[in-house]
Amino acid sequence: MTSSRQFPIKPFRFGIQASSQPDRASWIDLAKRAEANGFDVLTMPDHFTDQLAPVPALMAAADATTLLRVGALVWDNDYKHPVVLAKELATIDVLSDGRLELGIGAGWMISDYEQSGIAYDRAGVRIDRFIEGLDVIRGCMAEGAFSYAGKHYTITDYNGSPKPIQAPCPPILIGGGGKRVLTYAAQHADIIGINATMTAGAVGPEAISTMTAEAVDGKVDIVRDAVGDRLDHIEMNIRAFMVNVTEDAQGSIERLAKAMGVETKMMAETPFALMGPPAKLIDDLLARRERWGFSYIIVGGEDVDSFAPVVAALHGK
Repeated sequence: MTSSRQFPIKPFRFGIQASSQPDRASWIDLAKRAEANGFDVLTMPDHFTDQLAPVPALMAAADATTLLRVGALVWDNDYKHPVVLAKELATIDVLSDGRLELGIGAGWMISDYEQSGIAYDRAGVRIDRFIEGLDVIRGCMAEGAFSYAGKHYTITDYNGSPKPIQAPCPPILIGGGGKRVLTYAAQHADIIGINATMTAGAVGPEAISTMTAEAVDGKVDIVRDAVGDRLDHIEMNIRAFMVNVTEDAQGSIERLAKAMGVETKMMAETPFALMGPPAKLIDDLLARRERWGFSYIIVGGEDVDSFAPVVAALHGK
C-alpha cells in the first residue's frame, strides 16, 4: 500500500551519467554539450572497469564548463579511506567553485572486489562501514578538528583541508534498493536515489525483478515512512538506464521487454525506462513525479542530445 505522505512537487533537474570517452577532446565536448543542452549535472560510476577515473575526469569536466555540477553516482566507500576521499572531494568543490554533488554508497559490484582483492564483506558490514565513512567525510569537511572512534575508522584530532565551498558539506546523494540504506538515506541525505536491489552483486534477474513500478512503490514508501520532518528538504532521484527517444514507443518497449525476459507491461511502467517520443516522455516524467516524487532524472551520456528536447520542456518546472 502506498503511503499517504506525498512529496512536495519540486522543479525538475536533469543529469547524465557517463563513464568514458576515447580522448580528452571527446570528454570535454560531452561535458560542454551536457551544459549547452540544459543538463544540470554530469555524473560518473565508480568502478574498476574500462571507465575513466572519476576524480580527474570530473575535475576536467568542471573545468571546461561554468554551471555544470559534477559527482559520482556513486563513490564506493570501500575503495578509498574516507579521509582521502573527503580531501579529494573538497578539492573538487573548491576548484569548481562549489559544483560538487557527493554521491556515496556501500559498494555492490562483486567483480570489482574480486578483481582488486578488496574484501567483499557481507552487505551489513559494508553498510556499517559506509555509514561510518560518511560520518568521517562530514567531519573532515566541517569547521575545526574532529576525532572519531568507530568500529571501522578511528580519526584523531584531524582538521580536514581544504574545506568545501558548499559548507558545511556539498549535497549528499545516497542511492539504495533495500530498507536499511533507504531508511538511512531518508534520515541523512539531501538527494535520495531509488535503485534496484543489488544483493546479488551483479545486474541480473534478481535486480530486474525489483525494478517494477510496484517494487518502486515499496521502496519510495520506505523513504516516506522514515523521512520525518525532512520531507520538504529531500530531492528524489532516479537513474533511467533504459532510454530510447523514438516515435516507435510500443515497438521499442516490446523489443526491450523481450530481450530482458520481462512482461511488456513491466517495461512500459517501470520508472527505470524512458521510451517514446519527447511528448510521451514529458508526460511520463510528470506522472512519475506525482506518484514517486522523482524530480532529479539522470540518463546516459549517450542520451545527451536525443533527450535534450525533454530537458528543454521540463527543466526548472
